[in-house]
Amino acid sequence: MQKTGILYLIIVISISFDVFGQTLSLHISGNNPYETKVLDSLDYRKKHENYVSIQNEIDLIQKTLFNIGYIENHIYPLKKNNDSTFSTQISLKTKYKAIHIYYERSQIDIKLLNSVSEKVFENYFIIDFIQLESTLNFINSKMIEKGFPFTKLKLSNIEIESRHNLKAYLNIETTNRKRNISKIIIKGYEKFPHSFLKYYLKIKPNQLFNLNEIKTKTKGLNNLRFASEIKPPEVLFSKDSTTLYVYLQKTASNTFDGFLGFGTNEDTNNLQFDGYLNLSLINNLNYGESFKLNYKSDENDQKTFETNLSLPYLLKSPIGIDLALRIFKQDSSFSTVNQSVKAHYQINTKHKIYSGILSTQSNNLLNENTSTTIFDYNTRYFSLGYQFLKNQNYNSLFPINTSILFETNIGTRYQTDQQENQSLMSFDGYKILNLDNKNSFYLRLNVANLNSKTYFENELLRFGGINSIRGFEENSIYATLFGLINTEYRYQLNNTLYIHSISDLGFFENELQNTEERLYTFGFGFGILTKTGLLKFNFANGKNENNSFKLANSKIHLSLIANF
Repeated sequence: MQKTGILYLIIVISISFDVFGQTLSLHISGNNPYETKVLDSLDYRKKHENYVSIQNEIDLIQKTLFNIGYIENHIYPLKKNNDSTFSTQISLKTKYKAIHIYYERSQIDIKLLNSVSEKVFENYFIIDFIQLESTLNFINSKMIEKGFPFTKLKLSNIEIESRHNLKAYLNIETTNRKRNISKIIIKGYEKFPHSFLKYYLKIKPNQLFNLNEIKTKTKGLNNLRFASEIKPPEVLFSKDSTTLYVYLQKTASNTFDGFLGFGTNEDTNNLQFDGYLNLSLINNLNYGESFKLNYKSDENDQKTFETNLSLPYLLKSPIGIDLALRIFKQDSSFSTVNQSVKAHYQINTKHKIYSGILSTQSNNLLNENTSTTIFDYNTRYFSLGYQFLKNQNYNSLFPINTSILFETNIGTRYQTDQQENQSLMSFDGYKILNLDNKNSFYLRLNVANLNSKTYFENELLRFGGINSIRGFEENSIYATLFGLINTEYRYQLNNTLYIHSISDLGFFENELQNTEERLYTFGFGFGILTKTGLLKFNFANGKNENNSFKLANSKIHLSLIANF
């Protein structure tokens, strides 16, 4: 009895595997070899898990045939050839290649029809039948964009025009009154500065209502550091008004950035330290303003104090103001004070232009006649610049994908009773090339040029260090022209940790000393996103073209960007 039970169980299991693991086949043919060839060209699915899947595939095939012009096709009943094979026959009949659509001229703009058809006549236009669905959707979307959100299109009285052509009448159902935005209500972050809606997103009351366009514009909030979109905007229609609801949240945008660097002094062979603090306060007054404070002290006995204040959309206008003050002191040699006032205009969420005035005052702190290259002077420049910024907020480690800053300054240097025309141009831009979810390539280009007939040491461009070319001391290189290329291959181990290579290349000229050199840097680093912020470690070794790499010249940079 026990053996009989075991045998029965084996038979049941075998049958179950045969029933539930079986693949069903579908074969479709036409009335003739040509029709069968057309059906095979649809590349329909032939293998299925069950009967419902087969029936769904047949329905999909019929819809496809309708769309390509076989609107009279007929499907014969499905046949079961055996336990795993099903077949059916489809009669395609006539294929209609074009359709003549008749319209009322008072209901639709001729220019719109000319954009979808090359054959537009006084009361009808002709399109390929295969383009019918996409054409009607396009016309409908354009009418919605013009402020008619409830527009509906349909074809009526469809008839045969000729052997391969159809004709139909276009009916347009819409309201006579266009819809404008009556009111904008912000949910979630009620204190969001409304000037950003009007000028940054370019959404304002009495504007023609177009929900698709509004959704596209609100995605531009991702380029703002102090706010983000919770969900897509919604609209409430009433008889006489159109109320737009925008859902936002305030995000932490203040940052504290600092790093500690240490290396070996080439002259004393002693260990020495350098570092900086960088504080950025953004939108703390719910105005969209930003305030930045930077203080730096490095191993070359250089001290830098810099502050910037940006006030967007001043007095509810599209114009913003940028104020800057920078004080630089080189040991007991000289000090330089830069002041600037600029007006900026935000073209859209990514592009900004600005212009203003930059003034500089530099003083020789040495005793008289002890230096022939450092002098007291003043400069006044007129500035013109352009900024481009593209974010990738889905990546918390690298939130900015592309950044470009170009600025040109033209003016005059004044020194005692002499004056000289000068120009100062700079370009700083970087791009992250995302190869996949884990691998990316970082490329930065930084170029600056001071153009003058004569030069003073205390007006030269200064670079070197973690924010320019790594592996060198901070602001240790003086130049009248320099070009830097920073590259990193980055690999994300997870959403909070990445490692990267360092390969920097530099070139500079110093016309005051009649020198030019090439610089090279290699190294590696990593970054960790903690609850406090982003901690970065860089190990870099730099050299010029006349020297070899020395391990003792390596620089280690630690920085922490804390968000609060």
